[in-house]
Amino acid sequence: MFEEMVRREAQWLSGEGKNSDIVLSSRVRLARNIRGVPFPTVADADTRQKVLSYVKIAIEKSESFNKGMFHSSSELSPMDKNFLLERHLVSPEFVRDQNGFRGIFIGRDEKISIMVNEEDHLRTQAIKSGLEIKATWQEANRMDDELSKFLEFDFDSDFGYLTSCPTNVGTGIRASVLIHLPGLVLTKEVEKVISRITKMGLSVRGFYGEGTDVLGNLFQISNQTTLGKSEEDIVESLEKITQQIIEYEGNSRVTLFRDAREQIEDKIWRAYGILRYARVLTSDEVMNLLSALRLGIRTGTLSGIDLRSLNQLLILTQPAHLQKYFGSQMNADQRDKRRAEILRERLN
Repeated sequence: MFEEMVRREAQWLSGEGKNSDIVLSSRVRLARNIRGVPFPTVADADTRQKVLSYVKIAIEKSESFNKGMFHSSSELSPMDKNFLLERHLVSPEFVRDQNGFRGIFIGRDEKISIMVNEEDHLRTQAIKSGLEIKATWQEANRMDDELSKFLEFDFDSDFGYLTSCPTNVGTGIRASVLIHLPGLVLTKEVEKVISRITKMGLSVRGFYGEGTDVLGNLFQISNQTTLGKSEEDIVESLEKITQQIIEYEGNSRVTLFRDAREQIEDKIWRAYGILRYARVLTSDEVMNLLSALRLGIRTGTLSGIDLRSLNQLLILTQPAHLQKYFGSQMNADQRDKRRAEILRERLN
């Protein structure tokens, strides 16, 4: 399943939108539960199956979701689930799928998706390229309004939307940006910036979100809590702080090229040489090397390569994507050879 998707561009990797050279994507995810039904974390199999059916019927009734596909977790192999995780359409928790009766709706252009029976009955997601948090929120809100025509959500007049995790109670919104910060990492300023934004009510996670590692100097920054603030306030605050981080990153790059231009340009060209000629490459190694190339494009050190192509390679070289692309299951050594092969092909 999904073999056709691997050869198709994910919209959030298009390199479009504001500040897309630093901000890969903006994402808004809304947590919702159906009134009178136990949360998935405590629900029995029959209840989870009913929720899956309720949501599927609601999606089928709405014309807003007629351009997409719904898949039950029972249809998905472990590789399918990891493929969707690499594509940022599901969470690590969805991939683990201990309880069964989960589902995922994916819009045709992958700008929208809906997870069913993850931690909450619904996790509705909108994702866009670049710094487009407000537009992403508007899209997520539109989907939420449409689903509420067919499903009654669990809402309390004092606490707002009720969710399985206390940090999501209130608006249920998790707004985030995936941001590339090589300058701050190389100048060793990134920990200082992370400490500062954490005190401002934001959390910093890895490439695939909560519980995952930072890869290729890519950080996911999001709001920590949703209670006591409106959705608009949360979105505006994240956008304002992201703009500040972009400024810090820009200043750090100026410092690097002022004080260590030869070393930084050497790092960029070495990364290009390895990616273009290597015969074996691990996924973590490729993420770090592509990070150097992104820096090279932005600073004018490299030409003839565009961000759009590099963004696609970030995902295409991940393990499940590689196996889907070549149409066969592979062990780690086989993937490392194929990964190097596809990079030589694309960069040459």
